[in-house]
Amino acid sequence: MCCAQVDRRSGAWFEAWRGGGTLNIAVLDDFLGVVPSLAAFARIADRSVTVFRDPLTDVDALADRLAPFDALVLSRERTPITARLLDRLPNLRIVSQTGVIPHIDVAACTARGVVVCTSRTGPSYTTAELTWALILASMRFIPQEAAALREGRWQTRFGRGLRGLTLGVFGYGWIGALVASYGRAFDMRVLVWGRAGSIERAHDDGYRTAESAQAFFAEADIVTVHLRMLPETRGIVSAADLARMKPDSLFVNTSRAALVENGALLAALQAGRPGYAALDVFDEEPVTGAHDPLVTMDNVICSPHVGYVTRDRFETMFESAFDQILAFERGAPINVVNPEVLRTGQRD
Repeated sequence: MCCAQVDRRSGAWFEAWRGGGTLNIAVLDDFLGVVPSLAAFARIADRSVTVFRDPLTDVDALADRLAPFDALVLSRERTPITARLLDRLPNLRIVSQTGVIPHIDVAACTARGVVVCTSRTGPSYTTAELTWALILASMRFIPQEAAALREGRWQTRFGRGLRGLTLGVFGYGWIGALVASYGRAFDMRVLVWGRAGSIERAHDDGYRTAESAQAFFAEADIVTVHLRMLPETRGIVSAADLARMKPDSLFVNTSRAALVENGALLAALQAGRPGYAALDVFDEEPVTGAHDPLVTMDNVICSPHVGYVTRDRFETMFESAFDQILAFERGAPINVVNPEVLRTGQRD
């Protein structure tokens, strides 16, 4: 281990180690097994790097796997980094990824002298594009019609066109703004709802904003959710919100499943309001063996959290995550979420 000679309980561990060697790196949850094939991987290919494809949820098994490593590169929020896990990782010095970090206990990392680095890599055009792929597929029943055609049946149901319908965009950040702009291209009426910042930005960009959440869900023909997963946004879409939607409306979620009140979407679809859903995110991922009931419903179109899973997006994400590892090795960390670790280096 590059840091074995440093007393991790010392308040000066980082200064003592600064630029002291290369890190033993683990890349987690590469479901597709593509990370070593990325051009970005060349940045760290000459180091000791282990790429894990299979996810682990058992803390003991995960701790046994990761105990030898100094650095973890995470793929989004697939593996939670908890205090319990950190207590079993005595060699860990840095956790690196891109995007939001609700799955990382930053306070626990700080208390244990673990640096957390993350960066924003610009709008996720790929997620906005997938949102529209799901909308179009749902409104025209493309998966169902394709399946029927393979079975020898021709034109089994009516679809709906988008022109003139109301697109409800819940959350007007980078992705929400992209989705709204694409709605304009389809000649839809765009309606925005969200927190105060979303309302203000959407209004400045010339979009109509709803008077209330109740009015938003009742008016929209399509509701698409684009919010960050934070403690205050967990369950922000309630059962009452969904019950206000039209019987022929569509609910789309390419953000995070936990933005919807637990169990509310399944119950709402069974009750007929909304009539349809299109989902790229689930309560427990990965979904295998169709164990999530939403996957089996005929009025729901699902994809396996592929909103950001494109080669170009992976190149951008992992290039940034690897650069954070290299900067740490040089003794000049970047994009540090908990810089107090570098000053105190406290590790309990």
